[in-house]
Amino acid sequence: MIRVVYTVLGTISLVLGVLGVFLPLLPATPFLLLAAFCYMRGSQRLHAWLMSHRILGPYIRDFQSGRGIPLRSKCLALAMMWPSLAASAWIMPIAWARWLLLIPGIGVTIYLWRLPTRPRRDPSKPDDQINFE
Repeated sequence: MIRVVYTVLGTISLVLGVLGVFLPLLPATPFLLLAAFCYMRGSQRLHAWLMSHRILGPYIRDFQSGRGIPLRSKCLALAMMWPSLAASAWIMPIAWARWLLLIPGIGVTIYLWRLPTRPRRDPSKPDDQINFE
């Protein structure tokens, strides 16, 4: 029974994580990490699928190992987040509430700034031979 609960929570987390890739104020990373954790406890098959996924797998593995995220991903996240926050502030009917949008914007910017930046991958080298110096 508990394995089913973990699998369902993992699937919900995965859906939220994928949505977070496209929606600027919904964080993708915590939900993807939670999905990996839940799948690890609930379904080895789904965990193996998630970790070997060609897009999400390297992102989760690099984050879990402390390698960070690519510079391109950081820039893309910020380039999508700030214009959407500005658009939200523009249509916000309550003037003082517009300033509250700065809180998640500044928080996410600081968080991304502090995350390690993963070096570019050399296609001729496997992941375990990347130079992180």
